Amino acid sequence: MKIVPTSSSPKTILVTGGAGLVGNFLCERLLNDGHTVICLDNFYTGTLSNLQRLRSNPRFSIITHDVINPYDVKIDEIYHCACPAAPIHYQRDPVQTIKTSVMGTINMLDLARKHNARILLTSTSEIYGDPLVHPQPETYWGNVNPIGIRSCYDEGKRCAETLMFDYHRQYGTRIRVARIFNTYGPYMHQEDGRVVSNFILQALRGQNITVYGSGEQTRSFCFVSDLVDGLVRLMEHPDDSMTGPVNLGNPSEFTMLELAQKVINLTGSTSEIIHLPLPADDPRQRRPDITRAMTILGWKPRIELDVGLTETIQYFQSELNSATLALEG
Repeated sequence: MKIVPTSSSPKTILVTGGAGLVGNFLCERLLNDGHTVICLDNFYTGTLSNLQRLRSNPRFSIITHDVINPYDVKIDEIYHCACPAAPIHYQRDPVQTIKTSVMGTINMLDLARKHNARILLTSTSEIYGDPLVHPQPETYWGNVNPIGIRSCYDEGKRCAETLMFDYHRQYGTRIRVARIFNTYGPYMHQEDGRVVSNFILQALRGQNITVYGSGEQTRSFCFVSDLVDGLVRLMEHPDDSMTGPVNLGNPSEFTMLELAQKVINLTGSTSEIIHLPLPADDPRQRRPDITRAMTILGWKPRIELDVGLTETIQYFQSELNSATLALEG
């Protein structure tokens, strides 16, 4: 198994969507590695509070900007993470979502080309759609509905990947493409509508836990710090022919019912599980084949679901306690 060392030379690195779940952990990791980090975010889903612990670092700056508009700064690397990732957010303004994936990626690629910077796109497992191949290798082209309610995100990311590879072929832009599978952890948005945050908040509030459909549909959950380690390893791979795409996710697969029961057990909640109709185009199964990441990057996730859920539960409990104190004050 090949181990890829991360670069020790300090760089100036731009992180788009740096106030989101993945982005803020990534900013923290890059600062800890000694780099200067510029966080670019329009705060549509990310929050300043996610970055509070980083703001005192003199090598960290926050720029409020929407990537659908051009931006220029001299940088060495770009981690392009900007895009709403939860259905409740990306379906709220689907035109803006696809603009973010397409126009935002063009703008970041132009910036990378101008400064000869390496650029990494955080793509998504959603490019596989409702997969007919399981688990999903990077060679699988997917089964995506191009006109459904999720298409603004799915097809937007597919187009973003196309742009990355076309810039690489046409202009020699140094690219990396990561396909991220379900990621969770502290600093998740409370209202993002995704299954981990939904289940935890419902359990902590003593509400019924809502499982859509039969609950037999599966997902694979990767803790955010594991994912960030994979992103950094991919970006810092010394071979510029190593463009990807590379799946980054946890191959341990769980049904929604199994996840709900884990959350109930870990929170000690008395919540009951209820079933609601399955949303349109919701994938039945999702699990990454991470052979490429293991072989090329020496990467695999290390944090078990129970451990990651416990840390995430503690974060949400702290947030709920703070909100209660603020109301009482």
